[in-house]
Amino acid sequence: MAQEDVFKKIVSHCKEYGFVFPSSDIYDGLAAVYDYGQNGVELKNNIKQYWWQSMVLLHNNIVGIDSSIFMHPTVWKASGHVDAFNDPLIDNRDSKKRYRADVLIEDQLGKYEEKIEKEVAKAAKKFGDAFDEAKFRATNPRVLENQRKHDDLHARFAAAMEATDLEGLKQIILDEGIVDPISGTKNWTDVRQFNLMFSTEIGASSDSASKIYLRPETAQGIFVNFLNVQKTGRMKLPFGIAQIGKAFRNEIVARQFVFRMREFEQMEMQFFCQPGTEMEWFNYWKQHRLAWHQALGMGNENYRYHDHEKLAHYANAATDIEFHMPFGFKEVEGIHSRTDFDLSQHEKFSGRQVKYFDPERNENYTPYVVETSIGVDRMFLSVMCHSYEEEQLENGSSRVVLKLPEPLAPIKCAVLPLVNKDGLPEKAQEIVNDLKFHFNTTIEAKDSIGKRYRRQDAIGTPFCVTVDGDSLTDNSVTLRYRDSMKQERVPVAKLREIIEDRVSLTSLLKKLDV
Repeated sequence: MAQEDVFKKIVSHCKEYGFVFPSSDIYDGLAAVYDYGQNGVELKNNIKQYWWQSMVLLHNNIVGIDSSIFMHPTVWKASGHVDAFNDPLIDNRDSKKRYRADVLIEDQLGKYEEKIEKEVAKAAKKFGDAFDEAKFRATNPRVLENQRKHDDLHARFAAAMEATDLEGLKQIILDEGIVDPISGTKNWTDVRQFNLMFSTEIGASSDSASKIYLRPETAQGIFVNFLNVQKTGRMKLPFGIAQIGKAFRNEIVARQFVFRMREFEQMEMQFFCQPGTEMEWFNYWKQHRLAWHQALGMGNENYRYHDHEKLAHYANAATDIEFHMPFGFKEVEGIHSRTDFDLSQHEKFSGRQVKYFDPERNENYTPYVVETSIGVDRMFLSVMCHSYEEEQLENGSSRVVLKLPEPLAPIKCAVLPLVNKDGLPEKAQEIVNDLKFHFNTTIEAKDSIGKRYRRQDAIGTPFCVTVDGDSLTDNSVTLRYRDSMKQERVPVAKLREIIEDRVSLTSLLKKLDV
């Protein structure tokens, strides 16, 4: 099945099983805005809790805050967002649709990469164990030609982005023969810049109102609170400030479901350190954050680093952690060494000193910052994409199952009375009442037991507990494992012990605490 078709099925599955709904659905939705349903919000909260605890519980020098969405407008002048937070946009005159020029070119690069991987996969299937992938990549004419096209395009693209060469970006689109996916034509306008911030007004009346912005990122709320946290918490360098919160960007080309939205959520940590030590900490967080992802068991091969060739003017290092989505490797997290730019800018624009007094060096200086920034919604999507499977079973039937990492699953255990009578529902509720204090447990009595198993598989519930007539006399139940569908008879008293260790976030955190 084509990856595009798989992705469409995942999007449909999200709505059908209460994970994600289009916002304002009864009014035909609002483009690039989504609501998380009853299962989606549980999964999302579990992701956030895993991140928060990995930062704040496992590091005694990291604390958290929750800053406001509205901030003084000069904050965004100081950060550079007012003047430079732009995307290069291009319109197709025939379809009347607007696109990001850089994304069109990135997609073209992805097509060359896809052609190469198809050639490699075809050869690997043909030659089997005798296949030498490195030699094939170095000698096959089709691979070499596509690699040359990819590298030439990449070099031109990087140079145009570095120089903010809008004419150069359009020329690349024309030279590559990139067509509008809707009209199929190359009738493009010029490329121009578009600021992504939402603006609004604050004040009692239109005459006295002042222009403010919905924050386009959560980081600035951390920077402007640097001294508040440092002094009240008596923090010593190095230390970090973590935050989870909503951000807003007027994405003209919002697409790929929740991957790129106008209202989204970020998990960011700004780590403040002595100048000169930032690269040491950059490498530490680069490795630590990849380990956080890999601890979920979604396949180390599905992650890769993408080091930035074009750095922001204030940065001296930057890398992305990319995950293999159905539409290619895409960024889910960024690690950036931001130097002292942010604190220095806020000191300059506020007129207040934003420095750290180092008692060991007996001097004031502006700390350097290493940032880790992950999109909650992108992380949610990567988990959903990896977990979705359509399995053909030995008996000829099939099932759709979400093989979610067990600690992230919305519901950890479903208790199912075999029949909805004869005291079984009451026994099932008794079990739920005991387990619900330890992990999210539900009861479901409607439909046949087979249909209930399939429904729990589809929402990713790791464990099902079936209560039957014998349960009333021997106080045992049938425990079913989602991934293997294995069933075993266990005492009710053992359920918590068996399930809790596997579904607790502690099981993930222990992998990181080394």
